[in-house]
Amino acid sequence: HAAMARAASFKVRVLFFKTSTSHLGYRKPTRLLHLNEMEKLDKTLFRLEQGFELQFRLGPTLQGKHVTVCTNYPASGELFDRHKFRTLSWHNPTGKEDDSDKYCKLDLQISGSYQYYFSLGNEKSGGGYIVVDPILRVGADNHVLPLDCVTLQTFLAKCLGPFHEWEDRLKVAKETGYNMIHFTPLQKLGLSRSCYSLADQLEVNPEFSSHNKKCTWSDIGALVEKMKNEWNMLCITDVVYNHTATNSEWLRMHPECGYNLVNSPHLKPAWVLDRALWHLTCMVADGKCIDKGVPPLIENDHHLNCVRKIIWEEIYPKIKLWEFFQVDVNKAVEQFKTLLTQGKESVTKSDPNQHLQIVQDPDYRRFGCTVDMNIALATFIPHSNGPGAIEECCNWFRKRIEELNAEQHRQINHHQEQAVNCLAGTVVYERLSGHGPKLGPITRKYPLVTRYFTYPFKDLTVEEEEAMIHHPDKACYFMAHNGWVMGDDPLRNFAEPGSNVYLRRELICWGDSVKLRYGNKPEDCPYLWAHMKKYTEITAKYFHGIRLDNCHSTPIHVAEYMLDTARKLQADLFVVAELFTGNEELDNIFVNRLGVTSLIREAMTAYNSHEEGRLVYRFGGEPVGSFVQPRLRPLMPAIAHALFMDITHDNECPIQHRSAYDALPSAMIVSMACCATGSTKGYDELVPHQISVVSEERFYATWNPAAHLTSGEVNFQTGILAGRLAINRLHQELGAKGFKQVYVDQVDEDIVAVTRHCPNTHQSVVAVSRTAFRDPKTSFYSKEVPEMCIPGKIEEVVLEARTIERNTNPYKKDERFINGLPNFTVELREHIQVINSKIIKQAGTAIKGPNEFVQEIEFENLTPGSVIVFRVSLDPKAQEAVGVLRSHLIQFSPHFKSGSLPDDHSAPILKTLFSSIASKLSLADLNQVLYRCEAEEQEDGGGCYNIPNWSPLKYAGLQGLMSVMADIRPKNDLGHPFCDNLRSGDWMIDYVSNRLISRAGACSEVGKWLKAMFTYLKKIPRYLIPCYFDAILVGAYTTLLDVGWHQMSSFVQNGSTFVKHLSLGSVQMCGIGKYSCLPDLSPSLHDVPYRLNEITNEKEQCCVSLAAGLPHFSSGIFRSWGRDTFIALRGLMLVTGRYLEARNIILAFGGTLRHGLIPNLLGQGTHARYNCRDAVWWWLQCIQDYCKIVPNGLDILRCPVSRMYPRDDSSPQPAGSVDQPLYEVIQEAMQRHMEGINFRERNAGPQIDQNMRDEGFNVTAGVDHETGFVFGGNRFNCGTWMDKMGESDRARNRGIPATPRDGSAVEIVGLCKSTVRWLLDLSRKNEFPFHGVTIKRHGKEETITYDEWDRKIQAHFERLFFVSENPADPNEKHPNLVHKRGIYKDSYGASSPWCDYQLRPNFTIAMVVAPELFTPERAWKALQIAEEKLLGPLGMKTLDPDDMVYCGVYDNALDNDNYNVARGFNYHQGPEWLWPIGYFLRAKLYFSKLIGPQIYAKTVVMIKNVLSRHYVHLERSSWKGLPELTNENGQYCPFSCETQAWSIGVILEILYDL
Repeated sequence: HAAMARAASFKVRVLFFKTSTSHLGYRKPTRLLHLNEMEKLDKTLFRLEQGFELQFRLGPTLQGKHVTVCTNYPASGELFDRHKFRTLSWHNPTGKEDDSDKYCKLDLQISGSYQYYFSLGNEKSGGGYIVVDPILRVGADNHVLPLDCVTLQTFLAKCLGPFHEWEDRLKVAKETGYNMIHFTPLQKLGLSRSCYSLADQLEVNPEFSSHNKKCTWSDIGALVEKMKNEWNMLCITDVVYNHTATNSEWLRMHPECGYNLVNSPHLKPAWVLDRALWHLTCMVADGKCIDKGVPPLIENDHHLNCVRKIIWEEIYPKIKLWEFFQVDVNKAVEQFKTLLTQGKESVTKSDPNQHLQIVQDPDYRRFGCTVDMNIALATFIPHSNGPGAIEECCNWFRKRIEELNAEQHRQINHHQEQAVNCLAGTVVYERLSGHGPKLGPITRKYPLVTRYFTYPFKDLTVEEEEAMIHHPDKACYFMAHNGWVMGDDPLRNFAEPGSNVYLRRELICWGDSVKLRYGNKPEDCPYLWAHMKKYTEITAKYFHGIRLDNCHSTPIHVAEYMLDTARKLQADLFVVAELFTGNEELDNIFVNRLGVTSLIREAMTAYNSHEEGRLVYRFGGEPVGSFVQPRLRPLMPAIAHALFMDITHDNECPIQHRSAYDALPSAMIVSMACCATGSTKGYDELVPHQISVVSEERFYATWNPAAHLTSGEVNFQTGILAGRLAINRLHQELGAKGFKQVYVDQVDEDIVAVTRHCPNTHQSVVAVSRTAFRDPKTSFYSKEVPEMCIPGKIEEVVLEARTIERNTNPYKKDERFINGLPNFTVELREHIQVINSKIIKQAGTAIKGPNEFVQEIEFENLTPGSVIVFRVSLDPKAQEAVGVLRSHLIQFSPHFKSGSLPDDHSAPILKTLFSSIASKLSLADLNQVLYRCEAEEQEDGGGCYNIPNWSPLKYAGLQGLMSVMADIRPKNDLGHPFCDNLRSGDWMIDYVSNRLISRAGACSEVGKWLKAMFTYLKKIPRYLIPCYFDAILVGAYTTLLDVGWHQMSSFVQNGSTFVKHLSLGSVQMCGIGKYSCLPDLSPSLHDVPYRLNEITNEKEQCCVSLAAGLPHFSSGIFRSWGRDTFIALRGLMLVTGRYLEARNIILAFGGTLRHGLIPNLLGQGTHARYNCRDAVWWWLQCIQDYCKIVPNGLDILRCPVSRMYPRDDSSPQPAGSVDQPLYEVIQEAMQRHMEGINFRERNAGPQIDQNMRDEGFNVTAGVDHETGFVFGGNRFNCGTWMDKMGESDRARNRGIPATPRDGSAVEIVGLCKSTVRWLLDLSRKNEFPFHGVTIKRHGKEETITYDEWDRKIQAHFERLFFVSENPADPNEKHPNLVHKRGIYKDSYGASSPWCDYQLRPNFTIAMVVAPELFTPERAWKALQIAEEKLLGPLGMKTLDPDDMVYCGVYDNALDNDNYNVARGFNYHQGPEWLWPIGYFLRAKLYFSKLIGPQIYAKTVVMIKNVLSRHYVHLERSSWKGLPELTNENGQYCPFSCETQAWSIGVILEILYDL
């Protein structure tokens, strides 16, 4: 379940923007079902309505894989066939870069149960069911009857009398407001006269015919049709598949339809016991056991113990049941001996591990069992062939057989003990127990225990009867009765072999019915299947629905087959069932496989009013004030729709159980449930006993509206009939008008208040019921009733009703008609004002806050058995505010049209559509509106909103709120501290609008629009504020996202959900703070953004800068880093189309070039640190990417760069004082590297780095003139991205870099090669004015052309970086250090040679930027090793796990003695960083194409699958980003940035490459 919840929470979050793309216009309600590998959901219920679209989408475990979805939902125009599956076709609306939006769909138009499954390749991986509800229609105009409006009443068919009198009897249901009748079976009944024991399933009960008119199915059909068209009532009836009456004529002709002793010989021992018990009944009944202590009338435990004694001492020893399970010892020994003496040639070899066991005789004859002689011969082997040895061997064999027989005897003894206990329990219930039927003396009619089998012959002796079981012509008529088994597995058939229910007497037996034996398919019992199919067709032809009787014991495959038959005739078949599994998952198996529409639930199971109220809440509706859910949303598991009955026809009578006063309040409580409701005929009339389905033979009363009633008539004076009409009308109104929200309040131990609320109009109906579970005449009920507070304005009392007594003759059971208590009736008043109420003493109005009307109700006559129902609306001002709010929300969703009011006096800003206000925002503005973490806000003097008793929001902008609401909304978690805060005051509401209003320009306009909307929000009752606050923000948020995407590249605009959501990382990371992070650009540069400084009021540049990560690298001097910026820039800015801002960042950093390097920490240029060797190469790579991706990108080369440090020792120069074209700055960087860079950092010492040792401040870099490789660094500094400096004195690693990577780092060599190749290409096209670099060597100038440089690197790279598979490779300097072959070194020429050979993910960067350096086959092999060793769920391990210093868990706070981990020393020695995975995947993609199409296709699948994990993380993350790193195997690392620029950027790049 936890996994499902997680999957669900992921699904919910994915959906947001999808709803935004078509704000208006009707869209089908769509549900998404995410498929996850190996997820079998056959016990999970998914309910859908006709007209819905169901989309199957790939969950994270399946993305990228070849998945096939199959279903038996029929294709358009085809008929349903349960066994015919078809494959659904995939749609990918955004192309192929990833699978986040890929779906296949079903348009659901037909009700029923459908199966789906999905396969990976040829393997079935998972599946489940969907249940589509029927649409019920009534009236001549066929108008829809919603399921939640159903009010059903059960009638026992045999009590309706002759057919011509039916209408007068059924009219009672019509007049009391029921809209559905449930008839018990209308077929010919068996001898027992039970409504459910049918003699012939195809024949109408002949009792319905009168002397002059035979009643036929078409007569009944015509009445059903008339009731539908004229009375607006539907009719359903039972189908009974599990048994038939013992006297069914067709059963005599077809005994194979039952479990008889021919087709089920395993029942023979149970039959023998059953007959023996029958003979005991006859003896006791005839008084022959009196001398043994058992008279015919059993009255006490002594009698019962004597019965036990007779069974144990006389019956069991006589019938010797164990013999059916034993081996004939002598016969077996003889056979064994014969085989021994004949020799073993004929014997087949047996498995030596098999032990000798008894093989049950399939015919169940006494001593008919055998043993496997092969096993016997292999087990008992004589030591010689002599007769003595053989005799000894036979004796051992005999001993073993006797042991096995004794074991069988013990087993049967256990069964016999259980049988005696069950028999005694039955006798106690039927004859001794106070709540049992008290059957009286034992007779043949009321035997000691019910017979388990039919016996249609004359009684003989036990021995003579047993002889018959071996004669098939007789034994076929000994059939097992049906019944039920307490606590049994409903999916197991208790009459099949393997079950001992009949032998152990565990069946609570219906002696009037034979259990039917269908087998597994129609061919197994053709007559029975055909007969029951006809029965089903008759039922479906004439009725609108069916109740599956005894559903949990009906073989599920039989019910499936029959319901398929029924739905062919009645497409919108209403199917109800009552399940007694006590287990929701088991219930769901039945609901799923059979397509059950509603499960019957009973209020009679409630032991007090509190439990009755809980059931109302459980079976329907959502909480009051629930959030508005999007039309497109995940399919959530449901509980079965309920048909909630105050009493079912097999319940005991509530008047006996509770009191007559409780009928009205309990009916009211049940009726307030947001589901189908029902009752049983007799409840409303207050019949004071159970109307027995077996023994009741009287008829129901007829309707007579006249004042004076005679026997057998009822009207509104009878029982609670008048109250029932009002209650049923109300139930139907609430269902039809969308009062789908429910709140149950337990006022005190007897009073339950149920509120039904309509989320569109915000009208409520509150029903207050005072139950009477105890009889008020004999139990104490307090006169003092607590006051009630009802929020809002009471429009009227819909009804008030009290159960009262009147003076009449006492109740006397009528001989001919079913009658109820005459001395109770209902005093009912409808649609009155509060002041006219007789139940209320007074109603005052209290103002509970600025906009909250609360009416305080004081009761005076709310006696037990009373109900009062209020219609409540919001007070007029709040009602108007909600209406206006809804009218302004229509721009986001047509859902808000109902209940909306025109706004005549709105603020001018609300007259403009929000999309038009939002369209004026730039992407930098969106950063302010949507994001900004605590540190960014603090720079502006603000902060993120902090929710008391919870935590601060992650962002100050709307995303901070949306991340929390995405969790709360689908679960309707209205108790969350976030919702509490909204209900308690306006703080959060004001924060959202005021924060934006205080900013300039377009952001301020968004704030003003929100403030205007919030003006209305503050006028509505507090309990509704979370729901409408959410609706306003969802509308605004989805619009703002659209505005953002609209300003990005076509790759984003036409991209998948994943691409779109990743692209928001660009908005999240790129912003303008109060203080500019970037140095100023040249004043002569065009299109530079300016603003007025709030303090100096002067114009200043305001370029977007890129944060390295949130929350740690987001503000002040730690926001901008050269390396991070240029690793992230291609993905976050170029791929997303933010070209101008990218240009400005490139040029601003270019202006800070010093010593030929780009700063590591930018520090606005003035506090820059030039302590990294790689930032300049990432900067150069970005310029190359810019030129290639941006239209007319080469123009950037001529843009002016304002040099802050024209010379290495210059002081910072203001912008514009020294301008150079960018191409010159590029050339300077190349030139300086070739010349060699060697300097000491300014202000070296603890003031700039408190951990570094003195030598570490010396920075060197250069180019090896022989190989062309860039090299640099020393063992006391770390000039690449793996830049962790030791900080622990305790572990003695302070001042020592964990990963110096000095020498030539592989990725820098690759980046240098990429730049040299590109500059060579440009110079050949005359787009770059330099052809090489010039250096002084041996006193004279020497030019090294780019062509030469390029060739040097190309010639040496694989020779020196590839670790050859050949141990004798002459290029290998340190063969003794090689520990993995077929990989590329991490560096070349490190001061610690071991470090060169460590496997790290850096070589994949070189593969992407300079693939020409690699032989494809070698590259592919190295990538496979990296995948096997380094690939984690989200990132790449930064070090080979086989390395002795590998440690995958980063803990920066831990200070201990361990040199390798103290104070996070292992930052890059194992933890899984995200950004390298982008380069790894891009390298795989590139080289797989060169290897061949099959490998390429497999690689795309693998990449999509890896990316699906990033997708899941992105959607689940409340930061809406991807982290800097994870600990080993993808575990969360608390020291990581929650969202990192380069992590998001590289994933966008791989999607772009795809």
